[in-house]
Amino acid sequence: MLARLSRFGLALPRSLAVPPARFVSQSKASSATASTAVTELHRPGEQAGHGEVSPYVKNPDYHGFSSDPVEDEWNMKVGFFLGISVALVIGGTFIHYLPDHGMRQWARREAERLIQVREKEGLPLIDENYYDTTKIILPSSEE
Repeated sequence: MLARLSRFGLALPRSLAVPPARFVSQSKASSATASTAVTELHRPGEQAGHGEVSPYVKNPDYHGFSSDPVEDEWNMKVGFFLGISVALVIGGTFIHYLPDHGMRQWARREAERLIQVREKEGLPLIDENYYDTTKIILPSSEE
């Protein structure tokens, strides 16, 4: 496998050094234009002196907030402070102190209280009949 990768290592620099290619349009010619369109690819560095300059050329530490380097860094710091510190800390605190969803904690406390009461009274923790049999109304045999 290593031998296969070494073959690509020699070809990689050659493939990156290919000069710009020409492309010919293969679309159908309309009645207005009978000739084929020829376009050339230009590398981004070969453009003329006009046009838009990349913000990374002006400011190598560009963060994407502003074109002014000082304001860009300030906005980045404020944005990360609010995004990480405030959102995570306040958001985590909010989620931690939400009320008991589904009353799971209340059910656990109530079960522990009933177990303590039954142990004091000497009753079994769970009766063999879940419901009180005297309160169950059964249908008659005719129904």
